[in-house]
Amino acid sequence: YPALLRGVRRTKIDFLMSFELERHYKNIHANGLKLVKSGSYFIDKNIYNPEDLRRGITLLARPDKKVSSQIHTILQEITGIEPLQYAYPPDDFHITIMSIISCYSGFHLDKINTQDYISVIRKSLSTIHNFRIHLKGISLNPSGILVNGYPKDDTLEILRNSLREHFKQTDLTQSLDKRYTIKTAHSTILRFQNRLQYPDELIEFIEKHRDTEFGTFHVKNIALVFNDWYQKTENTKLLKTFIL
Repeated sequence: YPALLRGVRRTKIDFLMSFELERHYKNIHANGLKLVKSGSYFIDKNIYNPEDLRRGITLLARPDKKVSSQIHTILQEITGIEPLQYAYPPDDFHITIMSIISCYSGFHLDKINTQDYISVIRKSLSTIHNFRIHLKGISLNPSGILVNGYPKDDTLEILRNSLREHFKQTDLTQSLDKRYTIKTAHSTILRFQNRLQYPDELIEFIEKHRDTEFGTFHVKNIALVFNDWYQKTENTKLLKTFIL
């Protein structure tokens, strides 16, 4: 009986989390839709700017090959409509667990003791088990397109709160939640780098795939990386892999 009650409570928590995330993604999409229709969306001119030296360190998870392949298939169709935009290569697909130091110009690894950060993260993860993320549907945002992600339980939230608590107890340089409090499990797959040529066709395609299934993957390990703003492989350095 107690086990049954725990199961009912867990199901209710998972449902509420999924409902809140779905509402959040709908709000993001509605805002992105409004800006694309009005032509007021954000065009990123720094994607190939060699003078963009923003760097930071991030804790992230990557979808498995099967899920990445599903995303890449949709992305190829999108770039067929809008070929002049920046599409993420499959190797760069990721979900941000936590931005430890948000990217800023002038940050270098020699500014920190990487081992100190690894120690705090390891402590934060000591009671965290692996978890699953379900990727379903795409949304417009003011600067591009993202895949909606839904954790299958509250482990990701617990993990993030553990990181917040443990970093709060240190004097390490960090910027957890400084830009915004991270709540989602989305993956950005495209950024606008030019004016859209066929916005109506793009909108029609995205509306058609608002509920497209990409699959569920297990987050069995997460990576601490030194990265640029776009998580480009060529500018990313793996600092540590943590097994959950």
